[in-house]
Amino acid sequence: ESLRREGNDAIFDLYVSFPQAALGDEVEIPTLDGKVKIKVESGTQGGKVLRLRGKGFPDINGYQKGDQLIYVNIWTPKKLSNEEKTLLKQLLNAENFHPKPDATDKSFFDRMKEFFHG
Repeated sequence: ESLRREGNDAIFDLYVSFPQAALGDEVEIPTLDGKVKIKVESGTQGGKVLRLRGKGFPDINGYQKGDQLIYVNIWTPKKLSNEEKTLLKQLLNAENFHPKPDATDKSFFDRMKEFFHG
C-alpha cells in the first residue's frame, strides 16, 4: 500500500474484489495528507483511473500541486473453495455476466492514449 511519484502526481494501485467492483463500495486509501475514503461506483471496470485533484506533490515553484491518480485493479482469487466455485458457476451463464462492452468501455490502450494525449 504505497504511493509512487510520477512528476507531481501521486500514483496508487487500488485492488478491489469483483463483488466490490460490481456492487460498489467505499474504500480507504492513503494520500500524502493521510488516509481518505473514496467511493468505488457499482459497475467499475478494471483499468479505470480515478483522480483526486490537488492531492499530489507540490510543484517546484510551489504554486500548485499535482493530482493523485488511483489505478483500479480487479483482484481475482487464485484459489477458491468448493462453495465459492459453486456460487461462481451459477453466475457463469447469467445474462448480466456476459461481457457486453459499449462505447463507454474503452480498452486499456484507448485509456492510455486518452490519458497521455487527452
